[in-house]
Amino acid sequence: MFDVIFWILAIWFVVNVVWMWFALDNQVLQKTFAWINVCAIVIGFWVYYGMTHDGNALNGWFLTMNWVNIAIAAIQFYFGYRENSVIHNGHITA
Repeated sequence: MFDVIFWILAIWFVVNVVWMWFALDNQVLQKTFAWINVCAIVIGFWVYYGMTHDGNALNGWFLTMNWVNIAIAAIQFYFGYRENSVIHNGHITA
């Protein structure tokens, strides 16, 4: 089960990063992927710390992927919730 979840999360991670990179201006997609990433992070840490995986070669990769996923989610939240324009004294700047 540990290996299966790792490979599911690894495939999601690759798809997520590639799609995120090519759609940085799509705020709806960034928000959606960020929240899906939060779910993937919770599942990843739950599986990592909740299942037996002694001597498994994927231990380090699994934990590393979970922590990198946190950074990716933070970037996605930034791009998803940022303001595209700022109003200063009644003037809109891009």
